[in-house]
Amino acid sequence: MQPTIRELTTDDLPATWQLGRLTFGSDPQPPPHPSTPPAGRTSYGAFDPVGNLLGKAVDLHDDQWWTGRTVPAASVAGVAITPEGRGTGIARALLRALLHGAHERGAAISTLFATTTGPYRALGWDVTGQLRTLDLPTTALPRHQRPPHLTVRAGTPADLPATTDLYQRVAHHRNGLLTRTHPRFTTGDELPYDGLTLVEHDNTLVGYAGWTRGRGYGPDAVLTIEDILATTADAARALIGVLASWHSVTPTVRITPLPGDAISAQLPLELARQHEHDTWMHRPVDIVRAVETRGWPAHTRGQITFTLTDDLADWNTGTWHLTVADGHAHLHRTTTQADLHLTVRGFARLYTATATARTLAEAGLLHHNTPDPSALDLLAAGPPAQALDYF
Repeated sequence: MQPTIRELTTDDLPATWQLGRLTFGSDPQPPPHPSTPPAGRTSYGAFDPVGNLLGKAVDLHDDQWWTGRTVPAASVAGVAITPEGRGTGIARALLRALLHGAHERGAAISTLFATTTGPYRALGWDVTGQLRTLDLPTTALPRHQRPPHLTVRAGTPADLPATTDLYQRVAHHRNGLLTRTHPRFTTGDELPYDGLTLVEHDNTLVGYAGWTRGRGYGPDAVLTIEDILATTADAARALIGVLASWHSVTPTVRITPLPGDAISAQLPLELARQHEHDTWMHRPVDIVRAVETRGWPAHTRGQITFTLTDDLADWNTGTWHLTVADGHAHLHRTTTQADLHLTVRGFARLYTATATARTLAEAGLLHHNTPDPSALDLLAAGPPAQALDYF
C-alpha cells in the first residue's frame, strides 16, 4: 500500500524528532519544539493508513551562486525512513513529493549530503563532490612576517555583517556555494563561535577566521576553524600565521578549506590527515530554470540538442536545444532528432562540471549515435561546483 505523503505540521514534531534521533543517533534529549514551523523550509512526511510516521524529508529553501548569478535551490536534508519501511518505496514517494513541491515554489536545482548514495542515484541524484575536513599539525603552519599594510584584530558581533559581505565576494563567482541568505544562517547578537580573527586593509575586511577553542591543552587538543576565507594572499598568510601561534596549546588545527582559494594555497596540504568527509550529490529540479537562471562563462558560445528522460520529474523529459552565448543560456523544447540521450544523473554531472560527455558515455549515463559526443560538454562550461556548508 502506498503511503500518504503530506507536509508536516508542528503537531508532527515529536514523531519526526524521534525518527531523526533513531536514524542519525542524535541527542536523546529533545529540543524545545517551536510553536510555528521554521521559516524557509518545507518538511514532508510519509504516513501509514493509521497515521504512523514512516519517513520524512526536508526541503531547505536555499539559493546558490553560479558564476555571478543566484539559482534557487532545494537543499534536501533530514531524509529518514523507519527500519521496517526501508526498501519499500517510501523514500521514492517522499522525494518525488519534495521535488514536485520544490518545482512549484520555483527551485531549479537540488543538493544533498548522502550517508548512502545508491538510493539517491536511483532517483536521479549523482555524486558531485566531497566536503573534506582536514587535521593539520599546528607546528607545520607557515608563519610569515605580517605585511605592515594589514591590521589583524579580534572581531566582535558588530563585525559579522562585514564577514558576510566578504563571503559573498568569495562565493559569487564560483559555482554551487550557498548564498547563506537562508534564515538558518542568521547569527543574532552573538558570535557563532568562540573567537573571530579579522584581517583588514585600509579598514576594509580582506580575511577572517571564526574558530572554536575546544578543551584541554595536551596532545589531543584541537583548534577547530569553523569558517575561514581571504581575498588576498597576504591576508591568507596573516590568518594562517595567527592559527600557527596556537601550537603550544592546540597541536592540531581542524579546518574545512575551500579548494583552490587563497587559504588553501598557503596550507601544507601534503601533511593533512582527513578527519571526515561528507559526500554531496546534485540533481536538477527544473532543467530549464537550471540552465537559464545561472551565469555562464562569457567566452563560451555554442549550441547542442539532446534528449533527457526524468521518471521522477516528468517536466524535464523531452528533446531539448541548448544555446549558450554572452554569459547566458537558453533551453527550449524541439522536435529535432537528437543523437545524444542524457540521463538525469548525467545532466547533474555535466551541469556541475564534474564529468565530460565521454566519461559519462563510459559510465552509461549518456547514450549517443555519434563518433564523438563531446559537443555536449557545452553543458559543463565553467568551473566545477563546490560545497562549503553542510546541511
